[in-house]
Amino acid sequence: MKRFKIWGLALLSLAMAGCQNAGGSGSPGTPNAAGATGEKPLMTIRDFADRTIVFSKVPENIVALSNGDMDIVYALGGKLVGRPTSAGPLPVPEAAEVEQIGSTHQVDLEKITLVKPDVVLGNVSLNAKDVPAIEGLGAQMVLTEANSVDDIKKQIALFGDMLQKQEQAKKLIANIDAKLNEAKAQAPDPKPRVLLVYGTPGTNMAALPKSLGGNLLELAGGVNIAADFPGLQSFPQYAQLNVERIMQANPQYILIMTHGDPEAVRASFVKEMEKNAAWNDLDAVRNGRVDVLPSDLFGTNPGTRVTEAIDRLQGIFRAVK
Repeated sequence: MKRFKIWGLALLSLAMAGCQNAGGSGSPGTPNAAGATGEKPLMTIRDFADRTIVFSKVPENIVALSNGDMDIVYALGGKLVGRPTSAGPLPVPEAAEVEQIGSTHQVDLEKITLVKPDVVLGNVSLNAKDVPAIEGLGAQMVLTEANSVDDIKKQIALFGDMLQKQEQAKKLIANIDAKLNEAKAQAPDPKPRVLLVYGTPGTNMAALPKSLGGNLLELAGGVNIAADFPGLQSFPQYAQLNVERIMQANPQYILIMTHGDPEAVRASFVKEMEKNAAWNDLDAVRNGRVDVLPSDLFGTNPGTRVTEAIDRLQGIFRAVK
């Protein structure tokens, strides 16, 4: 049995989100320090880290550390004073002139201080450590994650409560549910066999069903050939590529997710395949069905654009014969 070696796990710790549980600075059920100001509470919410956050008013100055959170805020009718730093395509054109303040992987506290946020939206696994610093600025921090479409729907509902946009949140969630029903009705028969890979230059892993990409794959009607691969200890939503088992499953499509340079990641994966001639016998390789998925839809949480991600996958699957 041959296995790909996993290289660059340190790099992936900066690229992956939501791979392990983490808590916030406040204990469950206890308002955080920023909420205990003596002002009459308008509302309380509980984030994905089971932290209770108290607001005395609807937050107006919002900072988002990820594209998915940014998308949801704007879809709800809100705006940002700070958005994620990114060299890729901007999923929310309206935020083009908003100050870039780092990301979930590298928070720029100096820039965040300058935009004077009421609340900062972060990731459970990556940003729990940043809660004391953010609260020290007089802001709240709300932690979420997106390892499934259900998680995205919960994010929408939570941000809807925070912004007092509950009706708009219900509409956005209803749109996602409608897309899921449509995808189920239009699921290909037979379902295509797919290997879904998360890649960075030099590192490739198989996405499992408990990752967002794996969840999208199954909801769109594909069969994840790595569904029963053992998860990695450091990244349990992903698995080492097992060449022997991949050969046995013979995927019809190999789809690669990344939020790095797509061409570099594709070249890296092709280089790995060239090390073992057995890859050439796969249906996916023989038929030229090795593709890099759009990074704004699959390399990160797409927020409400998760419906577009499902459409993209189903479009691919309709081409499989």
